[in-house]
Amino acid sequence: MDIDNVKNACSAGASQGSTGNSGSGPSGRLYAFDGPAAAVLDHRGAVVRWTVAAEELTGFRAEEVCGRPVRDLVADLPDDLRDAAMPASGRIRLWHQCGDTIDVTFRTTKVGGSAEVLVLAAPTHHVADHEQGAALLRALSAQNRITIAVHDTDLTTVQTNAMLGTADGRPVQPGTRLSDVLCAKDAEDLEAVLRQVLETGAPVVRRSQQVSWRHDPARQQALSLSAFRLEDARGRPTGVAALYVDNADQMRARRHLDLARDVAERVGKSLEFVRTAQDLADVLAPAFGEFVAVDLAHSVFDGEEPSKQLGGGDMGNAALAPATAVWPAGIKRGEPVPRLPDHPLRRSFLHGEPVVFGLDDFIAMVKDPQLVEYLVPRDTHSVMVAPLHARGLTLGAITAWRCGRSDPFTEDEVDLMKQIASRGALAIDNARRYTREHRAAVALQRLLLPPATTDTPAAETAGVYLPAGGGAGSSGDWYDAIALPSLRLALVAGDVVGHGMPASATMGRLRAAIQTLADLELEPDELLTRLADLVQRLAAEAPFGDRDIVGGTCLYAVYDPVARRCAMASAGHPPPVLVRPDGTAEAVGISPGPPLALSGMPYETTVIDVEPGSVLALYTDGLVERGDRDIGQGLPRLTEALAARCRPDRALDETGRALLADLADQAPRDDAALLLARTRAVPAADTAHWEIPADPAAVSKAREWITRQLTLWGLDNLLFTTELIVSELVTNAIRYGRPPMDLRLIRHHVLVCEVTDSSSTQPRLRRARTTDEGGRGLFLVSQLGGRWGCRHGQNGKTIWSEQAIHGSP
Repeated sequence: MDIDNVKNACSAGASQGSTGNSGSGPSGRLYAFDGPAAAVLDHRGAVVRWTVAAEELTGFRAEEVCGRPVRDLVADLPDDLRDAAMPASGRIRLWHQCGDTIDVTFRTTKVGGSAEVLVLAAPTHHVADHEQGAALLRALSAQNRITIAVHDTDLTTVQTNAMLGTADGRPVQPGTRLSDVLCAKDAEDLEAVLRQVLETGAPVVRRSQQVSWRHDPARQQALSLSAFRLEDARGRPTGVAALYVDNADQMRARRHLDLARDVAERVGKSLEFVRTAQDLADVLAPAFGEFVAVDLAHSVFDGEEPSKQLGGGDMGNAALAPATAVWPAGIKRGEPVPRLPDHPLRRSFLHGEPVVFGLDDFIAMVKDPQLVEYLVPRDTHSVMVAPLHARGLTLGAITAWRCGRSDPFTEDEVDLMKQIASRGALAIDNARRYTREHRAAVALQRLLLPPATTDTPAAETAGVYLPAGGGAGSSGDWYDAIALPSLRLALVAGDVVGHGMPASATMGRLRAAIQTLADLELEPDELLTRLADLVQRLAAEAPFGDRDIVGGTCLYAVYDPVARRCAMASAGHPPPVLVRPDGTAEAVGISPGPPLALSGMPYETTVIDVEPGSVLALYTDGLVERGDRDIGQGLPRLTEALAARCRPDRALDETGRALLADLADQAPRDDAALLLARTRAVPAADTAHWEIPADPAAVSKAREWITRQLTLWGLDNLLFTTELIVSELVTNAIRYGRPPMDLRLIRHHVLVCEVTDSSSTQPRLRRARTTDEGGRGLFLVSQLGGRWGCRHGQNGKTIWSEQAIHGSP
């Protein structure tokens, strides 16, 4: 179809053109287009040459166009151009072979020195796209933080605005490969990503990438990579366009968030302030600085509040990180921190603000090269010191050093450190306050406990105590060994409900109550009954919400070295273990009563025979109960350990420490207390017994018997006073008591006189008037003896008196 027919034909009935990335006519058809169409016109405007691109653009072949005026190809030619020469450039509509018109933009130029004119034309929308793309490329290339690179199918750089990849700062030249700019590993990783984009067509958007420059491998840069495949008009891959955005700010913000999260998660879990300080240093190094030290006020190490004016010289190092680093000679854990000179920046530190020094500023402030070498790590270029400020107190400081090629500290890092230091200070202060309370509770509890070892005629004892957490906590466990009249010994083990200061205070009150009740020489069951009444009163006095935590358990035992028997009762406490001289051991079978917080049920006294040289072990449940075993498993284990370790040739305190080390956890959740008592016996030759007949004449016979016995023992110097004491006690027993009646003498470091009768009447000491004929018996006994008393048993009462034997300890 020639041009004339095209002009006369209906565009709707024209044949379809090939589809592609092309120009389009009013009908919306697309026409293939790979590049600008070209034609050469003679001086009359007739076409003399016609390119293949022109054929593809218009659909007309060269033989159909050549020799004809170019105006025949123009649709809707403006009147002002019909007779005028071709303009230098413009926009017109051309006929297409199918009958459509094509909106094109053209440009003309003279060919050589001839009259011929070269016309270049392209679809207008392609020209607009090209201009917009060029403008976009120029805009992107002008951005300082955006690097754009166009690579061909071999990933060779075609065009880029990169200027950071060369040592002299010149732009990266076309023809350069990534391996010429980046380190080999980074270049290989990036080329793998770009090759995948080129092969699949799937774009990569905002991929985080760390790269190192070939000429400066130590320098790294965080980039965000976006890559897209480039295609020609027919959809064939022609290369890859890559955009590299400087991601340093985002990466820095992410690192700051990660660091703040790590501080929140890892700092403050421990209630030991040194451990808390070390956790803080470990989080900050090397994420924040290559070297980090945490210094605390000397008073903080003692759990006390620091002084208001805290500075260098008032602090000691608590933590260093990393532990494997080579530190200057002056930075040592536990060593005092030298006092630095006054400086305006240091005064900012005292007001709670972090301070940043460059190395030169720090040297100028210190004014002592030796001190700088003493304090500053090698290659340091920046120092940040942040106060640990909490509750209006400056507890210490965090010091961070940056060395080598790392960047100096920035303002946002100063703000970050201020937040981290605030959180760390609160954690350290919480640990400090806990340490103070814990030390006070442990000190109080240890003051309330009896001496670790005792030595009495009845037994030698050794007590050991392990606070909860291996010293990190305290509870209300206690033990006691109370010397009683007639050479007897009371052994006590108890456990109060709760922990801390309240438990220690309750334990002290119960221990004092037991000592008072023990002086009344009550039977074990009666003593526990009265102790339970006391606990009930303590619970009633406690605040309403704390009444359920007032209570405890207790085991009370009384060993008599003359009878070689031990009477005991339990208020919900584990049974004692008896280790015999032959090495066999067993738990004593007792009937435990209710814990001390309960009432309404009686306690039962159990009496056992004990051989001299036996070991009686009283303990608390922290020694036999732990996370992986209960008392049913722990008691046999304790019994076996006692049988193996309680040897006659081994000191009791050494045995107790070894048992605690073997049986208790390294950091037990409950206190553990152990009381060991190796029993003794008073030899039969040191005791004498005589039955008193219910006859007033027995008084004189008792004096005769006393004279013979004391003469036999060589205690002639005590004859006179002993005769008077025995006369009064026997007289009272015959007059006021009931038979059977006994008189017993016990010789040890004291001489004990005991008179027992079956009456339960309580003797009472009173001062007789001058006109009274009686009432002076017990007064004489109290004056002649060192001390006297009365104890009640199941079958009556015993009145006793003691006199010191000269020369005895």
